[in-house]
Formats: sequence, C-alpha cells, structure tokens
Amino acid sequence: MTVVESLIELQEVDGRIRELEMELKDLPRRKALETARLSGVSADLSAAKANREYAENRVKGYEAEAKSLKEKVQQLKSTQAGLKSNREYQQYSIQIDLVNHDLEAAENNQIAAMDALPSADARVADAQTKFDAEKGSVDDFCREMDERLAAVAAELESAKVERAEKLKAVNDPKFMLYYERLKQKRWPVVVSLTHEGVCDGCHLQQPPSVAQMVDANAKRGSEGGKQEIVACTMCGRILYR
Repeated sequence: MTVVESLIELQEVDGRIRELEMELKDLPRRKALETARLSGVSADLSAAKANREYAENRVKGYEAEAKSLKEKVQQLKSTQAGLKSNREYQQYSIQIDLVNHDLEAAENNQIAAMDALPSADARVADAQTKFDAEKGSVDDFCREMDERLAAVAAELESAKVERAEKLKAVNDPKFMLYYERLKQKRWPVVVSLTHEGVCDGCHLQQPPSVAQMVDANAKRGSEGGKQEIVACTMCGRILYR
C-alpha cells in the first residue's frame, strides 16, 4: 500500500471521527431544545393551577366573610334581646340590617366565585392532559438521545482505536505532518485530481505540470517507489489519482 493510499484510509477514519464528535456536541443541544419546549407547556399548567387556586381562595374568602357576618348578626341579636330601651333596640335593628346586607353581598360573591371553579378546573385538566402528552413525547425523545449519545461515544472510542492502527501504516513523517497541519483548516485534506485536471477539493483547474506530477507520483507508488507531496496550487490539498 502506498503512503497516499494509507493516508486516504486514515482520512476516512478521521472523517468518521469528525462526524461523531460533531454529533456528540449536537445531541445535548437537541435534548436541551426539546426540554425547553416542555417548559412552555409546564408554564401553562402552572398558570392554570394558579388560576384554580385563586378561584378557590376567593370562594374560601367569601365563605369566611359570610361566616363572620353571620356570627356578628347572632351577637347583635343576642345583645338586642336583652335591651330594655326602644331607642337602643331600634339602633341594633339598624346595625343588624346593615350587617345582613353585607352578609347577602358576601353570599352572592361566594356563589359567583363558585361559578368560576368549573371553568378553572377544566382549564387545569386540559393543561394537565397537554403536559402529560408532551412530557411523554419529550421523555421518549430524551431517552433516545441518551441512548444515541452512549452509542456515539462508544463508536467514537472504537474509531480512535482504529485511527491509531491506520496511523501506523502512514510511514512517512513528512506526509503526516502536512496532513495534520492542513486538516485544521481544510477538509478533506487528500482529494482526487479529476481526469480534466481539476482539484476535487476547491474545483480549481490545475496546471498541466501538476497533473504530470500526480500521475508520476501514482506510478512511483505502484512500483514501490517513494512518493512526494503534490498539492493543489490553490487550496494546498494533497492530490492523487
């Protein structure tokens, strides 16, 4: 196997490693986006519950007010029963009427507040149904992401082991140094030169002399000779046929 062929095989492994590393970074982001989508549905459920609690507290508030007013009426009537003066009796009657008026208003408010409870309950039930459905979907998605994350991590480790083996086959330090430097800026590093003499990386037409060097390089390699780096005049990628 020629050094260029060994480098191509290494590049294939590096390509998989690049894709796996990108996926490894992307999976948590996708999981976070899906979880954030659930947050919106959760907020709707929290708002519905808060509205239900507010409606219930209004009922309890008016109920407590009515109870307090009823007790006040009983106290006034009890005190009134022991009065001997008509004037005082009439004054207490006026107070009792005023309290009864407030009591009637409180009871009416309580009834109105109770009428709002069914719609508040329905809103909570609807929001809960939507939340449960979305949560089930999000949980399934996150579970799939976690499984894929574990699979990608394992595949990446395997690819790194394979890379170490492929690296041993590239027995030319000059080629390896050039490859490692260029792959930080351009990918792929090793590309074919088309029959029309075009670099398959940047698609620039190469001078005839470059095509001649690529062909000579391929011939030397097939005959077991030492190959040289023939690079694209534009992008610097290693060319082969």
